[in-house]
Amino acid sequence: MDLSFIPFQFPGLAHVHCAFQTRTGGFSAGGYGGGNISFATSDDPQAVLRNRQSLHHALGLEDIAELNQIHTDNLVFEPEPVAAAASPQVNADGMACTRPRLGLCIKTADCQPILLAHKQGRHIMALHAGWRGNRCNFPESAVQRFCQHYQLKPADLLAVRGPSLGPTVAEFINFDTEWGTDFLPWFAAQEQCMDLWGLTKHQLIQAGLQPRNIFSLDLCTATMNSLFFSYRKEKKSGRQGSIIWFD
Repeated sequence: MDLSFIPFQFPGLAHVHCAFQTRTGGFSAGGYGGGNISFATSDDPQAVLRNRQSLHHALGLEDIAELNQIHTDNLVFEPEPVAAAASPQVNADGMACTRPRLGLCIKTADCQPILLAHKQGRHIMALHAGWRGNRCNFPESAVQRFCQHYQLKPADLLAVRGPSLGPTVAEFINFDTEWGTDFLPWFAAQEQCMDLWGLTKHQLIQAGLQPRNIFSLDLCTATMNSLFFSYRKEKKSGRQGSIIWFD
């Protein structure tokens, strides 16, 4: 079955494309049921390969770059494509490029995929922000490095955050040791939940993005587990892709 995507278009950037994959469609079964695109799971490798091939075909992209995501603030520039049959070898959680028709793919199952583009549409970046990424301020530091590397201004960037763990279910019972007092504004003590969506927007604004240029798909992967993979709901979980590219 064909993979399913939620498209997103930045205002005024018709040649920049964003696609947020759902779990529906695909060839995986059981706990990985749907379009799992990660070889790093215990899913049937042949099913994963068929899902990955379907990803390329559905988006019309021959070249897609991805990372071995390890919950750090490592950022790479001008990544090489990874074949559908191969596993990514570069350890990082963000990548940026200026190459047309190269899709930058972030894999998630609750973590936040953040896709960014410059207003001219010739510089793009994709970030994987788990809660550790927020804790080390990855969204802000990545924007700073992106702009420094390509001589851009943060105020000229647009960003969209994709489906991820929502603020009513992002539970942290060890907030004091895992986060600390700096993050209290985003913590609901009674529910013991973090508003990771709000924190990411704050960090992007702190990086210099204009609030009106920060968009979001406020869809919770855990409460919408039939539509998205969610590690919080199923430890035996697949991964969906969030992809940005430009023509």
